[in-house]
Amino acid sequence: MPHTAFPKLLSSQIAFDIARTILDGFDKHYSLFRAASHDAKRYFETCDWKTAQVKARERIAYYDLRVQECVQTLEDEYDPEEIGDEVWREVKLHYIGLLINHKQPELAETFFNSVCCNILHRTYFHNDFIFVRPAVATEYIEPEDGQPTYRVYYPATDGLRYTLKRIITNFQLAPKFADLDRDVAFVETRMRAMFGSDLLEPNHQIQVLSSLFYRNKGAYIVGKGINGNRIYPFVVPILYNRKRELILDTVLFDPTLITVLFSFTRAYFMVDMEVPSAYVQFLRTLMPYKPRSEIYTILGLQKQGKAAFYRDYLHHLHHSSDCFEIAPGIRGLVMVVFALPSFPYVFKVIKDHFPPPKETTRAQVKEKYLLVKQHDRVGRMADTLEYSNVAFPRSRFSDELLAELKEVAPSIVEEDGNEVIIKHLYIERRMVPLNIWLTEAERRGDHAAVERGVLEYGNAIKDLVGVNIFPGDMLYKNFGVTKHGRVVFYDYDEIEYITDCNFRTIPEPRNEEDEMASEPWYPIAKNDVFPEQFATFLLGNPEVRKYFMKHHADLLTQQYWQNAKQRLLEGIVEDVFPYPQELRFSYKPVAPAAQAA
Repeated sequence: MPHTAFPKLLSSQIAFDIARTILDGFDKHYSLFRAASHDAKRYFETCDWKTAQVKARERIAYYDLRVQECVQTLEDEYDPEEIGDEVWREVKLHYIGLLINHKQPELAETFFNSVCCNILHRTYFHNDFIFVRPAVATEYIEPEDGQPTYRVYYPATDGLRYTLKRIITNFQLAPKFADLDRDVAFVETRMRAMFGSDLLEPNHQIQVLSSLFYRNKGAYIVGKGINGNRIYPFVVPILYNRKRELILDTVLFDPTLITVLFSFTRAYFMVDMEVPSAYVQFLRTLMPYKPRSEIYTILGLQKQGKAAFYRDYLHHLHHSSDCFEIAPGIRGLVMVVFALPSFPYVFKVIKDHFPPPKETTRAQVKEKYLLVKQHDRVGRMADTLEYSNVAFPRSRFSDELLAELKEVAPSIVEEDGNEVIIKHLYIERRMVPLNIWLTEAERRGDHAAVERGVLEYGNAIKDLVGVNIFPGDMLYKNFGVTKHGRVVFYDYDEIEYITDCNFRTIPEPRNEEDEMASEPWYPIAKNDVFPEQFATFLLGNPEVRKYFMKHHADLLTQQYWQNAKQRLLEGIVEDVFPYPQELRFSYKPVAPAAQAA
């Protein structure tokens, strides 16, 4: 076995100092990251939703800021001539040694890669200078802060109701509950139906993660019941009622609903974790089919998720043979979208130039995608993974795809031997475009599916409105349907804040010439929006129109949008529930007469 990558002696003081500098940079990053996550409890207890939103957004930027600080320190302290190949090899080996007994070794390795890739040329990205594969195992890392990753309870010994009350009170939330005994009884009833006779067995236990999961206006208890090889995942949301008292809102058991709660379409949770890999392993037992990359991401560790995803992608590429090709659907004016049929993601490249009516630039499109990355996506906008200098095997590119990329994005596409280098791209979860989904449902004569699609489409828009997002281009082709049947927006180049838009009604024509004019006779500013015009572009299909007018006719009125804008300007943070309303303990079905009214 060759040993060229491993010097006999780690003799370079410079290599050790560089390794120490990089790890210090990571430790600073994670300390700040964890402090921000810890503070989420205080924002929840004080109902300080605006600060919580700001801090969640700021936390996303922490990683890149610390990487740039570390790069700047190394570039200031060392001349490039001092750091040859042998030194870089030693840097990595010293770094591995420093990670012994570290609590976040996998995150620290990714931080090391980010620093190196900011310093080294891309031709070094996949050699032994960086962590192409993890070098330090993450199994069985134990916290040192006195708080275990999860707590264990034994309902057969203490009784289920007492156990549930202990679970809740152990989180030591400062506000009072409206009626904790009542809510615990609700949870107990549903758990008894779920666990059945397992509750009576002495080895039955309940494991609950020690930190609450905070997002939007909710806190979530995450746990599982275990009896032998049977696992029962559950999540209990804690919310506020109108009197600002705490309530247990429901309990989720359905793996699909739990997966949707932790989906790629929602902003990142705030969770205080000393050992993040332990949280990932726990969550994997609840959602065994969800990739580790997505679990790291939903925990707010998006860079680790990005690194894990890329390893998964390389692994898939090695074990597949199909070719990348243009993604199905209507071609976009701003992006080239391509896919590997065997891989459930799409790759999006910004074109160099955009034909009319698009009036934007590459920089502005990137700003929109960054806005989405930092915003509350409420389950209605797909998360994106942004990469630079990605190498694809030329043999896996169809000639048609490569020709199109070179034609519309020549500035960021480069052939380098047997590789195609794309200098900047986004990767998103693949979905069925809503226009295709509706067409297929109508072709099958599945009227219920068409109605569900239209209902979900309008719900998606209304959820986005609640968090101050105007989609801009609302055509069905810009929305996708997930495998769970949820409609999600994924085309971001025209999004705006609702509060930046001016929602207007079309003025009455002053005379016959105005009425017959081919162009609007009234002035239109850049951010003017006329909701009554949406019908022209969205409701050409009679069946779609019927269901749209049944469920979402208000979206065609200026009043709906203006009211939503006013609530946002008043600082009102809307409730957006990541589970069906009928599961809530407080849910009361609306009587048919009231619905008709």
